[in-house]
Amino acid sequence: MKIPPLTISGQAFIGEDLALLPVDMVIENGIITAIEESSTIIPRWICPAFFNAHTHLGDTIAMDCSVQGDLESLVTPPDGLKHRLLAAASHQDLIRGMHASIQEMIAGGTAGCADFREGGKDGVSALNKAAEGLSFRPFIFGRGGGEYCAGGLGISSTRDIRDCDTIVADARRSGKKIAVHAGERDSGDIDDAIALDPDLLIHCTHATKTQLRECAEMQIPIAVCPRSNWILGVASSARHPPLKLMQELGCRIFLGTDNVMFVAPDMFSEMSFTSTVYKTDARALLRAAVQGSELTGDPFFIHKGMRANMFILDATRSALQFSRDPVTSLIKRASSCKISNNVFNL
Repeated sequence: MKIPPLTISGQAFIGEDLALLPVDMVIENGIITAIEESSTIIPRWICPAFFNAHTHLGDTIAMDCSVQGDLESLVTPPDGLKHRLLAAASHQDLIRGMHASIQEMIAGGTAGCADFREGGKDGVSALNKAAEGLSFRPFIFGRGGGEYCAGGLGISSTRDIRDCDTIVADARRSGKKIAVHAGERDSGDIDDAIALDPDLLIHCTHATKTQLRECAEMQIPIAVCPRSNWILGVASSARHPPLKLMQELGCRIFLGTDNVMFVAPDMFSEMSFTSTVYKTDARALLRAAVQGSELTGDPFFIHKGMRANMFILDATRSALQFSRDPVTSLIKRASSCKISNNVFNL
C-alpha cells in the first residue's frame, strides 16, 4: 500500500547548524524529499529528534535506590550496587523496565540512544526485545561477550578491564565500535582510553586541556552527562565537565543522561540543567542533543534526502508562542508534554 506524501509546515531547525527557517517540508516513504522556504511563519517548531548518547537502561529496575556511597561502590563492576541489583532482577523485569524507559524517551522526542548493556549476550537480547515494535533505535555497546551481537564494545574504564588492548582489537576485527568511560572521577584513565582510539569517550569530567586537545585533533566524540556527574558527586561546579574548554578546543560533544537508576533519560531536563549550570550556548547544546545519532550511521539532522526523524511542538498550546528565541526556549522551557507529535522513520 502506497503511503501518500506528508507535508509539514512550520519553523524548522535545519541541518547541523540548526538554522531556524519557516519551511514547507515534504516526506515520502519516510524520506525528506523537499524543504522549501515559506513566506508564512507558522508557530509550529520542527526539531530533529534527540539521541541520548549515553544510557544504562537496564538500571531502570533499580530506579531511585539509595545513592549513598562513592562512585566505585555504586556503579563499578563487578560488585557495585547496580551490578548486584541487575544480577538479582528477573530477565522479564529487566525487559519490562527498559521498555518503559524507552517509551518515556520516545514521548520526550528521543528516537534513539547509545546504551551500555551489561549481561553479555542475554543482556543485549533483552534490550533488543525491550525496543521491539517501538519507533526507537538503540545503538548497543555490549560487554562480557555481548559486543559480538551488538553494534559495539562498551568498556567501563581501562582501570577495570584486564587485557583491554586485546579485547578492543578483537572487537575491531569484528567491525565493532568502541566506547570507553574515562575521566569520570579523575583524569588518570583518560590517556589509556585515548590510546585505544575509541569511537566514543564517555564523561571526560576531569579531562585536562592537553587531553581534550588530543580528543579534538583525533575527532573522538565525548558524551557528557552533567546531571549524573553531580548526583554521583564527581562534579560540583561548571569546571567539571569542562564544557566551555571542550567547545573552545573544537571537541565533538554529545549529550547523554547516564544511569536510569539515578537520572531520568529526559533530554529536555538534561539540556535545561546543562544550560543553567554551564552557561552553554543554546544552539551548541541542542546540537549535542542530536549529534550522537551519528553513531547509527544515519544522523537525525533535518536535510533533504535524509530519513525524517523529528518532533513537532505547537507553540500556540503554551507560553512558547511568546518566545523571542525559540532555540533558548526549546532547551530551557520545553518538555515532553509540549510535543504535539513525533515523526520517526527509523
